[in-house]
Amino acid sequence: MRIDKFLNVVNITKRRSISEDMCKSGVVSINGVVAKPAKDVKVGDKITIKFLVREVSYEVLAIPTSKSIPKSAQEEYVRQVNA
Repeated sequence: MRIDKFLNVVNITKRRSISEDMCKSGVVSINGVVAKPAKDVKVGDKITIKFLVREVSYEVLAIPTSKSIPKSAQEEYVRQVNA
């Protein structure tokens, strides 16, 4: 699954266009490498998002098969880890 779609489906961002813009700006990285919007995400990848005041990292636990998941099910797909 594409990184921009993944961030949207697992409720890290509200819209896919926001995820896409974040990737194009260079604030999203996968395993320490800046990710383009079409970069594929695999189980075990570490996604890091650099916000203005902080940096948040997530570990990919599973890839969603549906277009959307409930916010309550987010823990099944990603786990926030310390940077």
